[in-house]
Amino acid sequence: MMVVVIKRAILQSRADYTKMEQELVTLNGTIESIVYRNENNGWTVFELACGDELFTVVGTVFQIAVGEELRAVGEWVNHPSYGRQLRALNFERQLPATTAAILKYLSSGAIKGIGPSIAKKIVEEFGTETLDVIENDCEKLARLKGISLKKALMISDEYKQQFGIRTCMLFLQQYNVTAAEAIRIWKRWGVTAVDMVKKSPYILCGAGLWINFDRADAIASEMGIAKDDMARIRAGISHVLRHNLFGGGHTYIPLEKLLETAIIMLDVSSSQAEDALAELIQEKELIDEEIRGKRAIFLPDVYRAETYVAGRLSLMLGLKPPAMGDCNLRIDEAEQELNIKYAQKQRQAISSAYENNVMILTGGPGTGKTTTLKAIIHIYEGMGLKVALAAPTGRAAKRMSELSGKEAKTIHRLLEMEYNADDIPRFSRNEKNQLEFDALIVDELSMVDIMLLEALMRAMRLSCRIVMVGDSDQLPPVGSGNALRDIIESGKVPTVVLDEIFRQAAQSLIIMNAHRIVRGEVPDLTKRDSDFFFMPRYTAAQVKSTLVELVKTRLPTAYGLSPMSDIQVLVPGRKGEIGTNELNNVLQLALNPPCDEKAERATGSFVLREGDKVMQIKNNYDIIWKRDNGEHGTGVFNGDVGVLEAVDRRSGVLRVRFEDRTTEYSLENTDELELAYAVTVHKSQGSEFRAVVIPIFSGAPQLFYRNLLYTAVTRARELVVIVGREEAVAAMVNNNKKTKRYTGLCEFLKNGGGVF
Repeated sequence: MMVVVIKRAILQSRADYTKMEQELVTLNGTIESIVYRNENNGWTVFELACGDELFTVVGTVFQIAVGEELRAVGEWVNHPSYGRQLRALNFERQLPATTAAILKYLSSGAIKGIGPSIAKKIVEEFGTETLDVIENDCEKLARLKGISLKKALMISDEYKQQFGIRTCMLFLQQYNVTAAEAIRIWKRWGVTAVDMVKKSPYILCGAGLWINFDRADAIASEMGIAKDDMARIRAGISHVLRHNLFGGGHTYIPLEKLLETAIIMLDVSSSQAEDALAELIQEKELIDEEIRGKRAIFLPDVYRAETYVAGRLSLMLGLKPPAMGDCNLRIDEAEQELNIKYAQKQRQAISSAYENNVMILTGGPGTGKTTTLKAIIHIYEGMGLKVALAAPTGRAAKRMSELSGKEAKTIHRLLEMEYNADDIPRFSRNEKNQLEFDALIVDELSMVDIMLLEALMRAMRLSCRIVMVGDSDQLPPVGSGNALRDIIESGKVPTVVLDEIFRQAAQSLIIMNAHRIVRGEVPDLTKRDSDFFFMPRYTAAQVKSTLVELVKTRLPTAYGLSPMSDIQVLVPGRKGEIGTNELNNVLQLALNPPCDEKAERATGSFVLREGDKVMQIKNNYDIIWKRDNGEHGTGVFNGDVGVLEAVDRRSGVLRVRFEDRTTEYSLENTDELELAYAVTVHKSQGSEFRAVVIPIFSGAPQLFYRNLLYTAVTRARELVVIVGREEAVAAMVNNNKKTKRYTGLCEFLKNGGGVF
């Protein structure tokens, strides 16, 4: 075995940035066996024979086969189940050279059409020249019994395709493109990938490849592409738009701001930037539109989404549903059957849903949205309408089900999201395969970005009604747009604002303080006998100590709350002394310290341990869950919180319980889990907890603002405890930044709709 030590700084893959001082190890050997592989993303576990020793190697590498010679560069890790193994960051591959290695390689099934018996015939005939014959002179294979010319050509094509993937990976490797990224690039462009990247490395910035402009720019620089090259300037302008779309939630950027930012970032002249922008607009790669009297630049897909939604809503507003009896009589009947007396505004909302194809129901906590929805559903079903309930997250959908007594699905589940051959998500329900419902009620619309709303409306039949429910004072969606607020502000869609706080709700200081925050008033922090408490603390250390004490001891003792299932720490951001990263480590140590009896697994910058509170951080529609009664299903969603019940020491599988469901995570999808003792307010949207603890000490203005505080407070059902500085709470209330998104939907609606 040959072991070579190199410095981590040589490689620039994502994993390289964690511990720059750590040294890497290189193993040279022959692949002995494939233990596991994921064909979609290339994640592979295999055994590498280095002389007389056998090592387990894990990493992302595509289409390797038994018998291949491989150089793996990585770091030693101790896996709780499999022991010592090399976690590889990069690979260099060599085809087998000896007849024995070639026979083993071909017999492994690496090339379609060649099994063990045919492999033996080929190698006996051509020896060490076998692979050269397959690639360059495949007609010779047809001389052998059992191989037709057609099959020989098929074998050669399959081999060349694999060789193409390797060539692509080797070419990109010199520019520090990781194996996983190279696989995505190959899947996108196939045999033309290398030529396309050579021609313009800026194509790597495209959607689905996840390579940012700075990295593509560095590759271009190494290739000798000048900074004033038009392809670079065009790519930089598009990058500014994409960055603001995904990072800031904007759907467009004003032309002047776009050019100003691009000129500084790219270090080019104004005339060069203007010429590049003009080309992009001319070629329809960007859209130039007038918004509020100023030129606005859109990415085409976002422009299409906003104009489609505007056009669809405008069309629905012009189509009145058929009259089906007296509305007031139906509301009276609903009051009797549901044993609820509706207030005037609630009756107005029910009437609006009855009389219109589209309407918005909005209001803060304690104003009766849920009881109003129950009446709307009851009346719709009494009219013989088939009703669907949906929400943007799994937690929000579950909460909607519990409050309404009807099944609710995530919007993604309703639209039947699936992945295509390139591992890109798509919806099965669309204009050609529409939903079979007569009415759709969508809750938590403030969380729905414009792209998802477009997909939902494309999947609706034109005759389908839609009731959109939400609180426009909540945080806007993580994605682009601000649909709920835009639709309300347009004044075009019938909207009922429930603003009366009912007597029972008025007894809650949580609800009263939430409404104070919305009005720009500092919440009442003086009460000591209600459901809303403030605990002043003057240093970060004091805040952390108090948080631990509250979650571990004081709240469980005083209120009988479970630290795992009832109490949630909500934090403005991830970084800093009072960020989720630090607080999760502190709370994990206090609530679930390490011990010999608890298995654990290191993942990223933290450790997952049996008994930990964890959160799913992305939608996974394929993962299988089961209930204790034997019922099975699929899907775990972004924001779902559960407990890590077991780490199987033999298989390495994690078992997580999400309330009444359990599911298992294998090695390659462990990165979908994070510790959840403390989570960001953004991640808590659509959820509700018995008690929330909110540290408010100090932080950047972009994280400490009114809507974020309001959202955090309204996540609590029974108890809110704020720990920190009173002046920080006041500053948060006074920082009202909710209008700072550039969006076009409101204007498109005002102007009579968009393109439909």
